[in-house]
Amino acid sequence: MAEDDNYTKDGTVDYKGRPANRKKTGKWRACPFILGNECCERLAYYGMSSNLFLYFTNQLNQHNATASKNLSNWSGTCYAMPLVGGFLADSYLGRYWTIATFSIIYVAGMTLLALSASVHGLMPTCSEKDKCHATNLQTAVCFVALYLVALGTGGIKPCVSSYGGDQFDDADEEENRRKGSFFNWFYFAINIGALFAGSVLVWVQVNVGWGLGFGIPAGAMALAVVFFFSGTRLYRNQKPGGSPLTRLSQVVVAAVRKHNVQLPDDISLLYETSDADSVIVESRKLEHTNELRYLDKAAVEIESDHVRDSINPWSLCTVTQVEELKGIFRLLPVWATGIMFSTVYGQMGNLFLLQAVYMDARITSHFTIPQASLTIFDTLSVIFWVPIYDGLIVPAARKLTGCPTGLTQLQRIGTGLFISIFSMVAAAVLEVYRLRAVLRHGPGTVSIFWQVPQYFIIGCAEVFANIGQMEFFYGEAPDSMRSLCAALSLATTALGSYLSAGLVEAVTAASARGGPPGWIPDDLNRGNLHYFFLLLAGLSVVNVVVFVFVARRYIYKKVV
Repeated sequence: MAEDDNYTKDGTVDYKGRPANRKKTGKWRACPFILGNECCERLAYYGMSSNLFLYFTNQLNQHNATASKNLSNWSGTCYAMPLVGGFLADSYLGRYWTIATFSIIYVAGMTLLALSASVHGLMPTCSEKDKCHATNLQTAVCFVALYLVALGTGGIKPCVSSYGGDQFDDADEEENRRKGSFFNWFYFAINIGALFAGSVLVWVQVNVGWGLGFGIPAGAMALAVVFFFSGTRLYRNQKPGGSPLTRLSQVVVAAVRKHNVQLPDDISLLYETSDADSVIVESRKLEHTNELRYLDKAAVEIESDHVRDSINPWSLCTVTQVEELKGIFRLLPVWATGIMFSTVYGQMGNLFLLQAVYMDARITSHFTIPQASLTIFDTLSVIFWVPIYDGLIVPAARKLTGCPTGLTQLQRIGTGLFISIFSMVAAAVLEVYRLRAVLRHGPGTVSIFWQVPQYFIIGCAEVFANIGQMEFFYGEAPDSMRSLCAALSLATTALGSYLSAGLVEAVTAASARGGPPGWIPDDLNRGNLHYFFLLLAGLSVVNVVVFVFVARRYIYKKVV
């Protein structure tokens, strides 16, 4: 028995496929390699992507509309590919080999991009600074590189955070408590990389050259791969459990085929394997819940299920399989409330930037700060709040709530959603003040640094909402679907962008009807941008109310 205590109880194995020894693998001895990998990868991604719009317009000589469309398509692909990467990780490759394989593709794409901006014949021809021409071949090479990066990041995004969570045994109370701290520092590592990218690399690309500006991110991604492989002997690995989409489909088909079957009053009569292991590879059994009882029909045994020696999985499913599908349905309402938060978060690269264009960006008479650089205050806010949350808020909340993590995951997410409202209110108040200053003193008289509070508030909201959502989706996802559920949570970013675009189009059409300039005209000094910020604040209030309603009724996953 004492020897069994040396091994994890959640089915993880070491790099040789042996049961993971808890004294030699995982926990914080493995996490520095994962955090180093994530920090370098995010530095590479943001360092390459932050200025792409300028590269398209100034170097590839694309029109603004074309560059905007190309950038949106590429960004959308970056957030769609995680669904593919997450599926492959959960079904066939496992998280380790998915990260390893797609990282190599990522490095290849970053290297090709750097070459396309620095090697004669591949790089655009420039008559002077920012006046360049690119041939069709040169443009094609650039976009091949970018979509290789999109493919690479799709395999990494949904897996790295989940892989870090795998290093802590879910069946061990102490390790499970420390896992929450990992997600805090994981997000901290992301923002350390983003801070360097949004400050130093943006300056290098504009003032030194695009070859070096893309070459440094390529080197950072190569370093990320080195970090990851260096920890191979220390990692705990979850074995892939086969296609989750097939298993979920089997439950639906089996339930429909048995729609006339009566459910038993005694839930112990529902089908489940008799041994300790689940039918799903290296996954724990799940306890039955009373939600969505119709799906339980998939686990009702009837005489025809035993005609043959083997059981047809399209006719009879285990309780654990049924609970997997129920778990996904339970996650969806919580997931949906993240879309509005992503809409608010997305304003940093959108209307906050537009607002900044009409403000005074001078630091001295000889130096003007780039408007996009103000996002570093969001990054600094995250870097400021993560240690405070982990070192002060969690211990204080633990004494009040008795919860090992201080706040439950849903309480943490809800707090972040609530805080984000004040960012929109701050932006609206600033816009009213700016418009009054325009009337009194003329345009461009309000310092851009008055935007710092709205960025800082969003950073605080991120520490609660985004990290809470990351931890929540990892903990509540079925064991065999954690990468896919992480990819699903990332999809809120894309949907938030689409919602923002739809709202802008709707309010522009409505407010400009009949001749007035509308809320967001070409000349913002004649508009009412604060109305749009207040609209987002109001929708965020409604979103918080819906979230509270959903959270109060949420039933957390229970393993056997």
